[in-house]
Amino acid sequence: MTVRTRFAPSPTGFLHIGGARTALFSWAYAKKHQGKFVLRVEDTDVERSTPEAVQAIMDGMAWLGLSHDEGPFHQMQRMGIYQKHLETLLASGHAYYCYSSKEELGALRAQQVEAGMKPKYDGKWRPEVGKVLPEVPADIKPVIRFNNPKEGAVAWDDLVKGRIEIANTEMDDVIIARGEGTPTYNFCVVVDDWEMGITHVIRGDDHVNNTPRQINMLNALGATVPHYAHLSMILGSDGQKLSKRHGAVSVMQYHEDGYLPEAILNYLGRLGWSHGDDEVFDIKQFCEWFDLDHITPSAAQFNTEKLNWLNAHYIKNADLDALAPDITKRMAALGVAVRAEPPIKTVLELYRERANNLNQLAADIAYFYIVPETNAKDAEKHLTDEIKPVMAVMAETLKNTTWTAEAIHEVIAATVKENVLKFPKIAMPLRVMLAGIAQSPSIDQVMAILGKETVLNRMAHYLK
Repeated sequence: MTVRTRFAPSPTGFLHIGGARTALFSWAYAKKHQGKFVLRVEDTDVERSTPEAVQAIMDGMAWLGLSHDEGPFHQMQRMGIYQKHLETLLASGHAYYCYSSKEELGALRAQQVEAGMKPKYDGKWRPEVGKVLPEVPADIKPVIRFNNPKEGAVAWDDLVKGRIEIANTEMDDVIIARGEGTPTYNFCVVVDDWEMGITHVIRGDDHVNNTPRQINMLNALGATVPHYAHLSMILGSDGQKLSKRHGAVSVMQYHEDGYLPEAILNYLGRLGWSHGDDEVFDIKQFCEWFDLDHITPSAAQFNTEKLNWLNAHYIKNADLDALAPDITKRMAALGVAVRAEPPIKTVLELYRERANNLNQLAADIAYFYIVPETNAKDAEKHLTDEIKPVMAVMAETLKNTTWTAEAIHEVIAATVKENVLKFPKIAMPLRVMLAGIAQSPSIDQVMAILGKETVLNRMAHYLK
């Protein structure tokens, strides 16, 4: 058997973090078993589906590198296929026309709720032996309902949650085609999973209640029932349902916020799945390790601190040739043009171990290419009247210094010794004059990269 998985988002919004995890697990399972990963766009909700949402999903998948082997298939382009199978179910008696009006159904629901009953279709138009159906009204376009079995139960061995069994009496005859003829989600999913040969359906556990209905429909069509694996929901660090304040935003928002796709993938891989104590692994290793046995059936918790830690790790180890163009774009968005000197890769090598995200990194290194604004508090604290004469003497010495980090360090060390000062008493004022703030990597390396002319010009500005 060739493993075939699918990711089937509804284009009613962006690709969020939960959807991205589902896509990753489905993609990785296919890769692990040398199978196929299918991308399907479930766009039958015409009122809410938009081209912009479709593009947002595609952009998110592309950024994460989760390429599909087949698709994308759009359900709205497959109406003929669904119609064929609807006719099959109608002909076999596994589906029927229902002429109950919305008003009737609303009144029925209200009556059932008031009586403390579970809202459920009463089977008014369900054909049964010996039953006389009402006269067909002329002013109502009928929906098509699935004739769900009344006896027995639906059971399956969920690959994450274990054995699940639901009595057929718990389910009513779900609508599988609307009055205007458009098939509904549950029916389209069944047909698509069968027609596309999906062997493993990996999806969120909000679909658990749909699964028994879909299994019954597959059986009615004589189709093969796939294996199901329902992933538990993702909670915020406070144990509440994941929301925007926890990080439930568009996947592309993470790109805008300065995260690397490698960090997002690594983090999502550990969100509800584990491989021993391993925390850091690349996507190739993840695909080799990934299985469904080690997905926890309990809810996973989203931890922004852990994500930031991973992102910092990947920034520290990123390929500078790939990192430099990204940072250059982010700096341009800040109004900073990167020049040939100093080389951007040299600056990144110095600074990338200090950054949790790419936006921070871009902002931190901007002073290498523009004159920075001065932090007033840092200037007041470190650029005192007592230290300025010392800095002026050192500036004169620097004019005749070979411009290497080692030679610059020797000048600073000599200044410290001659004036009986501690190193920070010289380094901090230098940082304020050159970077605008009192924090930076090793100041001699900063000065070497900035270049002699820039260093002396910036020092002179404060020492007038």
